[in-house]
Amino acid sequence: MEDIKSVLKMNKLVFDKIEFDRLGFRNQNKPNFKIEARFAKNEDDNIYRITLLLKCEKEEEYSFEIVLTGYFSFDSSADISEKDKNELITKNTIAIIMPYMRSQVSLLTAQPEVDCVVLPPFNINSVLENEDLNEKE
Repeated sequence: MEDIKSVLKMNKLVFDKIEFDRLGFRNQNKPNFKIEARFAKNEDDNIYRITLLLKCEKEEEYSFEIVLTGYFSFDSSADISEKDKNELITKNTIAIIMPYMRSQVSLLTAQPEVDCVVLPPFNINSVLENEDLNEKE
């Protein structure tokens, strides 16, 4: 069997910001989420920086903000077009780092007088289009 190797490599992953503000006690309000993705490229060393920003507010209980950045590069021996690189960067990198965001949200909300939040799996493409994780009614 031939080894399958990805041309995309995650070099580093860091949480730039984790902030939680208590506004009150546990209540029945639904948390409202807003997510944003930012993409940048360092031309000198061919490193792509992908930053996910997640804000959540649960009225009269808490608000939090988490900023997570992944640094990615491509295998230098890979022959890949710019179009394919852009596709991999804008879609695959988000899918790669999202489980870390999901885990951090659960850790942050697993505390006394807070209902632990578990972000559901969701379509990455639709998030990038809508930048909205809130339940649709």
